[in-house]
Amino acid sequence: MRKSVMFVADSLDNAHKFQHVLASLDVDVSAGSSSQLKKLLAQHPGYDLVIYEACGGAPGCVAQAESLLPEDGSAALLIIVNEEQLAEFRLPVQARSDFVVRGAGEAECAARIRQLLWPGNEGSASDLVAVDSMTINLATYQVAVAGEPLDLTYLEYALLTFLVTHPGRTYSRDALLRRVWGFDYYGGSRTVDVHVRRVRAKLGPDLSQHLETVRGVGYLWSA
Repeated sequence: MRKSVMFVADSLDNAHKFQHVLASLDVDVSAGSSSQLKKLLAQHPGYDLVIYEACGGAPGCVAQAESLLPEDGSAALLIIVNEEQLAEFRLPVQARSDFVVRGAGEAECAARIRQLLWPGNEGSASDLVAVDSMTINLATYQVAVAGEPLDLTYLEYALLTFLVTHPGRTYSRDALLRRVWGFDYYGGSRTVDVHVRRVRAKLGPDLSQHLETVRGVGYLWSA
């Protein structure tokens, strides 16, 4: 079923990326900058999804984005956030919503859009990755160990999933920053070590043995 999407962003990189993403989906798109917001709302009153680029303080941007949604709950919300906004970022509790970190790949953005627009139809057997007692659902972004859900942050999930889906290959810290954190990340590469330690602790002693350190190079997921 064809859906209607309103896209609001001020940065060209997000505009170009989501233009490609949305062109591959069965959607009609109304797009503009934040300064054109009132005009967009007046010209396109009915929509199924709002994609909104957060700017400034995360709480204020989330509140503004949530105010765009119809009161009847018929529309969903996808917020584009910068990594530095994550510490204070909270999704609205009264709306169907999700977020994507700026710099995420087109495949991830498309998956999150599909999940909001066509819930229940986005998954398939190919979305499930199993390693020993661990199962990763790539469609719902959930990880379970022995049937129990694992409480991972978004970056912990993204790091684990990337390594698990690229087994047997060693990635340097800089390569992981580019592939997982994105090109907009300017922090030190040692943040990768911190996240690896956290992922290992949450996986437990047996599964964590798959996440190997290759001295002087980086990290490897051994199948």
